[in-house]
Amino acid sequence: MIILGIDPGYAIVGFGVIEKTKNSTRVIDYGVIETDKSLKMSIRLNKIYDGIEYLIDKYKPDSFAIEELFFHTNQKTVINVAMARGVILLAATKKMGENKLYEYTPLQIKQALTGNGRAEKQQVQYMVKAILNLTKTPKPDDAADALAVALCHSQTNLILSNTDIK
Repeated sequence: MIILGIDPGYAIVGFGVIEKTKNSTRVIDYGVIETDKSLKMSIRLNKIYDGIEYLIDKYKPDSFAIEELFFHTNQKTVINVAMARGVILLAATKKMGENKLYEYTPLQIKQALTGNGRAEKQQVQYMVKAILNLTKTPKPDDAADALAVALCHSQTNLILSNTDIK
């Protein structure tokens, strides 16, 4: 099963692609979609939309996992992230259908990877590195966070039948 994990944002969208088999989990790719702050928001959102479509076309994931929005103290930031997240969900739904989309809260992601829903970012990144047998922590942080989302999906959906996992 190939999983595309997304850490939503409007300046930087993290992505992580993993493959889960019965006996292992491996990284296929990770990185970010970046938008220039000098661009109008509509152009930035379009770039994000196109980037998500490109990733889905390239990796043909079986599942699409995205972090749910959590409250920010800066209302302008939360509105912009919400718009970007909406565009991401739209692109994923159009390309994959709604039955392959999964959303996880930051607490669920931390719990799945560390066993502690209140874990620090460094603990989550350490577990991403350890679970995926990487020699170093993926950078930037947005990419590591996206891999954490994908891993959360792979670990919390083990109740899927074995036919779902190739």
